[in-house]
Amino acid sequence: MDLSKATFQGYKRDDGRVGVRNHVLILPVDDLSNAACEAVANNIKGTLAVPHPYGRLQFGADLELHFKTLIGTGSNPNVAAAVVVGIEDGWAKRVADGIAATGKPVSFFGIEGHGDAETIRRASKAAKDYMQWASELRREERPLRDLWVSTKCGESDTTSGIGANPCVGNAFDKLYEHGVTLVFGETTELTGGEQLVAARCRTPEVRDKFMFMFNRYQEVVNRHKTSDLMDSQPTKGNIAGGLTTIEEKALGNIQKIGKKCMIDGVLDKAEVPSGPGLWFMDSSSAAAEMVTLCAASGYAVHFFPTGQCNVIGNPILPVIKICANPRTVRLMPEHIDVDVSGITRREINMDQAGDRLLEMMLRTANGRLTAAEALGHREFVLTRLYESA
Repeated sequence: MDLSKATFQGYKRDDGRVGVRNHVLILPVDDLSNAACEAVANNIKGTLAVPHPYGRLQFGADLELHFKTLIGTGSNPNVAAAVVVGIEDGWAKRVADGIAATGKPVSFFGIEGHGDAETIRRASKAAKDYMQWASELRREERPLRDLWVSTKCGESDTTSGIGANPCVGNAFDKLYEHGVTLVFGETTELTGGEQLVAARCRTPEVRDKFMFMFNRYQEVVNRHKTSDLMDSQPTKGNIAGGLTTIEEKALGNIQKIGKKCMIDGVLDKAEVPSGPGLWFMDSSSAAAEMVTLCAASGYAVHFFPTGQCNVIGNPILPVIKICANPRTVRLMPEHIDVDVSGITRREINMDQAGDRLLEMMLRTANGRLTAAEALGHREFVLTRLYESA
């Protein structure tokens, strides 16, 4: 597939980033504000509420990650405007101020001193104004390099490492050549293959930062005296699918970064990349958590290779499902965007599979709903570091 002149139709935001969706987001700061946010989304059709269970009595790095994730979500280029609702004015303002720094229209509302009914009334008025404003925004032709693409796999099996994951790797190699901003992660799922990733780091500084992130995870395992990752990594589903060790899973996972890409930088959770290239982000291997972090980092399209089919979606980030398992494609076809099971039947080669994925990426960027979007999958899961106070 010749990408030298490839373009897509996107929404250019004030901070220069380009989105492929045009959401008006109703964003709760804490779990107490979920009901009000969902009421606003019910009042103003077309807006999008993202309820979650956290936001009270967090502290330290955990609280900072909470704010970083919420601000990043509201700042994502797939969001046109945001309404922030919190139980307290102070935290709602902090989130809104972070989003406003991107130039995006945003308002905040605190429930204390007003109650749900009045807060819903005021927030609904702001949401209506934003929704009508956003409805007049128009897509414009943008170069391929303006598209930010993330990846994470889920419900992996033997077909993942030989089919769907290297299909993503093939697409990543082609996108990398054209200056696209890419990211992968899943720190736990690199166990046993971390030296292969370290060898792909562009500079010693990048390699040292990657190993710091990886070793930080190992220290958590050791601190909790976990002798291995069984029952977690690989999962029961992975084992049923033929993967018997975390090392096996890691070797399949690494296929997603292709053969030509170098790792140009390392991000902490929900951190925004500073330039194009392939980035590693320290992240959970839990599907909804990592995709949420990718959205918070500003990515606009997500590649999700799956073997036995994790049905995840995300409210902000379109999730494109790729599958090379003929059985899964037959039994769960409504969840699959790109069928590359022809790889395992030797009907198509990897280059053809990668081109299929790139074609679907461009169609998604131009407005086609992914299977997860059409089915209403809006999993939004914040990463927690430790217990609340």
